Amino acid sequence: QVQLVESGGGLVQAGDSLTLSCAPSGRTVSGYAMGWFRQAPGKEREFVAAFSRSAYSTYYADSVKGRFTISRVIAKNTAYLQMNSLKLEDTAVYYCAAATTYSENYASLSRLNVYDYWGQGTQVTVSS
Repeated sequence: QVQLVESGGGLVQAGDSLTLSCAPSGRTVSGYAMGWFRQAPGKEREFVAAFSRSAYSTYYADSVKGRFTISRVIAKNTAYLQMNSLKLEDTAVYYCAAATTYSENYASLSRLNVYDYWGQGTQVTVSS
């Protein structure tokens, strides 16, 4: 069983930046494809960003492309979601997820059911 520990959420103003972190306890981040999803009140959970298990490929939802960056630092055993130019519509609970798949394509890594493990979620609130 993998536990994903998230941190970094908070209240920011539109245009600000925020970095979310996700660390798999007892496992190495390099052993998983990692994704970030978000869920706003009254909406379904949606894909935000992911990198493949090799970290060779990264994928983004159109709504965040050019503003968000997903990455990992193996030495810190942590995955990150750097969020810049935040907008009101980015307000949501953000979830980190890990998958054992070796898939290297967007169609797979953007699907919720590909992921085997989920974090508890961290709230990001963007105010005007």
